[in-house]
Amino acid sequence: MGPSESISVEAAALPTPSGRLASDAEIAEGAARRRAAAANADGAAARTIDRAPHRPGPDHVYAALDLGTNNCRLLIAKPGPERSGRPDFRVVDSFSRIVRLGEGLSQSGELSAAAIERTLEALEVCRDKMRMRGVTRARLIATEACRSAQNGAAFLARVREEVGLELEIVDRETEARLAAAGSASLADAAAEGVLLFDIGGGSSEIVWLGRAATNAAVDRSIDLAIRERIRCWVSLKLGVVTLAEKFGGHEVSDAVFEAMIEHVARELQAFVLMVSPQRRCEHFHLLGTSGTVTTIAGVFLGLGRYDRRRVDGLWMSSADVTRAVDCLRRMTYGERAANGCIGLGRADLVLAGCAILEAIRRAFPADRVRIADRGLREGILLQLMSADGM
Repeated sequence: MGPSESISVEAAALPTPSGRLASDAEIAEGAARRRAAAANADGAAARTIDRAPHRPGPDHVYAALDLGTNNCRLLIAKPGPERSGRPDFRVVDSFSRIVRLGEGLSQSGELSAAAIERTLEALEVCRDKMRMRGVTRARLIATEACRSAQNGAAFLARVREEVGLELEIVDRETEARLAAAGSASLADAAAEGVLLFDIGGGSSEIVWLGRAATNAAVDRSIDLAIRERIRCWVSLKLGVVTLAEKFGGHEVSDAVFEAMIEHVARELQAFVLMVSPQRRCEHFHLLGTSGTVTTIAGVFLGLGRYDRRRVDGLWMSSADVTRAVDCLRRMTYGERAANGCIGLGRADLVLAGCAILEAIRRAFPADRVRIADRGLREGILLQLMSADGM
C-alpha cells in the first residue's frame, strides 16, 4: 500500500447507561430517507456495484467492505506495481467506524434496533464513498454478528433496500482465509510455521501458516497460494465484544482478567492439540491482525495519536508485549478512553482483547510478535485483483 493512502476514521456515538438511544420515530425517519436515496439513479447504480461487468484493467477501482461485530470498515484501491510477483495496490480511500452491530447479541440473540441504525448510517457513508470513487469491482462481506443473529438475514435485506448495497455473510473458514491472505506477507520467510490470529468483535480466527512455496511468485492465484499455506485453522466464537459483555470491560480486576484468559484457553484446547504435530523452528513467531494488537503496538511506541505507518509490520518481543499489556491494565477506564490509540469507542473492549491475546501467547509461546494493520479487506482486494490478472 502506497504513501497516497487516505484514512477516514470516525467513531459513532455509542449508547451508554445514561445515553439516549434513537427513538422509533427517528429510526423510521432514517429508514425512509435511506429508501429514497437508494431509489434514485445513483442508488440503483450502487445497488449493482458488486455485480458490475467484468472489465479487468489498470483503471479498475476495487472496494472491500468488512462489516464485523464491532466495526464497519471500507478500503478502496487501484492496482499498483507488483511486489515479488504478487499483485499489490494503492489505497485511494478508506473508512472505519465503530458501530457495535453485535452489542447485546450474546444475550438477546438478535441485532438491536439501535445497533442496526448506527450500522445503516455507516454503510451509507461507505456507499457514497464507493460512488464518489467510481468503484467498479467490490466484495462486501458481513461476519460473526450477521452469522449469529436470528435477524441477520432480515438486517441485510434492509441494507439492500434502504442503502442499496448487497452484503454477503461469509462462513468462518472464508473469514480465516481472507485474514491470512491479507496479512501473510508479513510472516518471516525463514519460519517453517507461523501462528496468525485475528481477534475480532464476535469471533477470533487463528491460523497455522506454513512456509510459502518457493515457486509462489510464479503462481498468480492468491487464493490457491494461501490455501496451500494454511495447515490448520479455527474460528473461536468469542471476541472482544462477547468477552467484555460476559466479564465486564470498564473495571477489570486481576481475578477477572485471569478468568477471561482461562475461558479463552478452554476454547483453544482443541486447536492446540490439532497443531501439535506442526514444527516450530527457531524463527517461529506470532502474527497478529486486529485492533487489539495495533493498540498494544501504539501503547508500546508511546504514540499520542495512532499512526499506521509506524505500527504495520512492527516487530515486538514477548517482553515488549507484556509491558504494553501491563500498562493497559494499570490504566483506568477514563485513561483508556482518553488515550489516542484507544478512544471512547474501544476503552471497554481492549482488556478483553488483551486477555484473548494472553491466552494465545500462553498456548503458543514465542519470542516475537509481528503486528499487522491489515487483514480481511486487504485479503479481499488481493483476491479480486489476482482473479482479474492484475
